[in-house]
Amino acid sequence: MIGVEEKRLARLRRKRRVRKKVFGTGVRPRLCVFRSNRYIYAQIIDDINGITLAAASSLESEIREGMVGQKRMNISQEVGRLIAKRALEKGIKRAVFDRNGFPYHGCINALADAAREEGLQF
Repeated sequence: MIGVEEKRLARLRRKRRVRKKVFGTGVRPRLCVFRSNRYIYAQIIDDINGITLAAASSLESEIREGMVGQKRMNISQEVGRLIAKRALEKGIKRAVFDRNGFPYHGCINALADAAREEGLQF
């Protein structure tokens, strides 16, 4: 049986493998997603300058108030819409998607699809 520590280390190995190729620039920043057991976070990062251009999470009041009692998939979609909206307000239309070592299904997939629907291209 695989323990919690082995799962965490496997995700970190996948993360390092993906980050070798995924790099955000000023023209095309990186959309990084982190999923915990309870919340989901998304950031748009310029790796050259080392700054976060936009961020959204399920901890924010505008998402939490409207999504009480909702499933994690619906909350992830709202976070995806919010991060895309904030990126477009700052003039960011294209990004590189960084799944951060998580499998591309479930909440990660829902967030990415919702961001694409709002007009963010990756």
